[in-house]
Amino acid sequence: MIANKQVRNIGISAHIDSGKTTLTERVLFYTKRIHAIHDVKGKDGIGATMDSMELERERGITIASAATFCEWKGHEINIIDTPGHVDFTIEVERALRVLDGAVLVLCAVGGVQSQSITVDQQMKRYRVPRIAFVNKCDRSGANPFRVVKQLKEKLGHNAVAMQIPIGLEADFKGVVDLISMKALYFEGDNGEIVREDAIPDAMLDEAREKREELVDAASLFSDDLTEAILEEAEIPEAMILDAVKKGTLAREMTPVFMGSAYKNKGVQPLLDGVAQFLPSPDEVKNFAMEMTDEEREVALTADPKAPLVSLAFKLEDGAYGQLTYIRVYQGTLAKGDAIYNVRTGKKVKVGRLVRMHANQMEEIETIPAGMIGALFGIDCASGDTFVHQGMELTMTSMYVPEPVISLAIVPKDNKAQINMSKALNRFTKEDPTLRTFVNDETNETIISGMGELHLEVYLERMRREYKADVETGMPQVAYRETITQTAEFNYIHKKQTGGAGQFGRVAGYMEPTTEADFVFENKVVGGSIPTPFIPACEKGFRKCLAKGPKLGFPVTSVKVVINDGSSHAVDSSEMAFQAAARGAFLEGYNKARPVILEPIMKVAVETPTEFQGAVMGTLNQRRGIILGSQDEGPMCVIEAEVPLSDMFGYSTVLRSSTQGKAQFTMEFAAYKQVPKSIAEELIKKAAEEKKNVA
Repeated sequence: MIANKQVRNIGISAHIDSGKTTLTERVLFYTKRIHAIHDVKGKDGIGATMDSMELERERGITIASAATFCEWKGHEINIIDTPGHVDFTIEVERALRVLDGAVLVLCAVGGVQSQSITVDQQMKRYRVPRIAFVNKCDRSGANPFRVVKQLKEKLGHNAVAMQIPIGLEADFKGVVDLISMKALYFEGDNGEIVREDAIPDAMLDEAREKREELVDAASLFSDDLTEAILEEAEIPEAMILDAVKKGTLAREMTPVFMGSAYKNKGVQPLLDGVAQFLPSPDEVKNFAMEMTDEEREVALTADPKAPLVSLAFKLEDGAYGQLTYIRVYQGTLAKGDAIYNVRTGKKVKVGRLVRMHANQMEEIETIPAGMIGALFGIDCASGDTFVHQGMELTMTSMYVPEPVISLAIVPKDNKAQINMSKALNRFTKEDPTLRTFVNDETNETIISGMGELHLEVYLERMRREYKADVETGMPQVAYRETITQTAEFNYIHKKQTGGAGQFGRVAGYMEPTTEADFVFENKVVGGSIPTPFIPACEKGFRKCLAKGPKLGFPVTSVKVVINDGSSHAVDSSEMAFQAAARGAFLEGYNKARPVILEPIMKVAVETPTEFQGAVMGTLNQRRGIILGSQDEGPMCVIEAEVPLSDMFGYSTVLRSSTQGKAQFTMEFAAYKQVPKSIAEELIKKAAEEKKNVA
């Protein structure tokens, strides 16, 4: 088994179409994991190794993150290739949760794009050290140093170039390594031969200047290096490497590599960079929470002999039952072990252990600390912690964003109904951002997710993998309701029917708040509402939030303060005060000028400059507010805020108005009040639906 110090757990993530999957394909080829290169939109009909799902190959996009491993110069590298589309953001979250380091891939033409910003925020959330790779240096309009500048300005990275390109666009030949001061050329049929040569004379001055910048930036992390600079002594390579690694691990420096994965240039130095600068499991601090001691943080050690702590971070329904991807943080997971699921409190026995290479697997006996593997036949949920029996430690859970779009789905017949429920059971277990429920009023099955593409992909998988023939209704937007002014309430709930009656009076006021979705404050003095009934009042108010009185949408940003009330010695009960709180909520809500809120999306459209006006027109027609546009070479990026309800079918409109050359990404930004005309339409629609149900 390879020592922990030689292991690297890395993820490759980036904006859509920056070349993540192509890069992973080259990495696998140079590390001899695969023996032929296939392209993402391959003419050979095979497609990239990591895009093993039929849908991924057809669309040329990554949907599910795939895991693989390879060896490079004595290091074992576990790689997770993640999707770029914001719709599959949970795949990136769960990958970063278990990784020690990451490679942020950027396009030399597009630079830092909207999704690069999202991915970068996710890396910050999990404190993941990263190196950057500026890909596509062979494309026209490529400008890697502009990308380095954007890394500093847009993402706030201390980005430092480790290389400079030899030629650009069609003349891109190789790179100059600024640490060894050698020119690297990539030869052979697939760039597998790396030839070292002297730096071309015309580039010597630039190389010296950029090396000085690199040494300067690295000297902040090493006193020895600072001394060597001051003494003007010869600086050993190892000293620079050591300083850069320190800066990278502290997340205060981002080394930037350059190349073109598609043209097989610059991938091997990037692999060297992964081995040299990204942390091994020993160099990362991981924490678990002690459940029996108020969630106290406990530091874990990457010691294979310590008691087991591991995290199930992804589930897949394989040909042999449920496949559970697991990262072992401490101890060793061995075949035949009895392990304990902290969430369910159940003991499970480990059957088969495997290591994954995309959709192929290799049987193994143990998974030691710091490694990623997979288990078969264990029933658990995504995010469960498995430990040695008798321990009560849990790993922190992943951040799961709220869904923004819903769709009604109707099965065509009974067989489709059975297959649909099987598919939904599996998909919701695998993907926490996909939610499903049955609407009480219309009795329809509703699925909610992160965007149109997200739901579209699951519906297509339902039809292909489960033969479930379903029809879809109109997409529904997750509207919310809130109040705009303070209103008082004073409500008495009184019921007298033979025997004990019900009595409770609740008084106070409600007001808008920005603190949280719901804030409850108790200002009752003198026991006018007995203390045991206060939680019942809060429960009554909370129950009203799920369905707002105005149009039945969930209520948000409301603060309720109770300051008075009265009770009866015999007739008051928890039930009576719950009912009184519900009545008080309705009374106050209608006086507080309720309004409807809609989700606003942050949209970034990337288009050739000549279509800039046409694209702005399409956004204005959709009630969009243009935040700004900037030219980046031949392309122009327009950023806008647009209501989600107006974004349906936008991809078709955008393609037709830009000859198919533009693309857009969108992510949730905020909730804002809907205009009066649209609120009236929604009220009218709700009234019609009520009539139909009646």
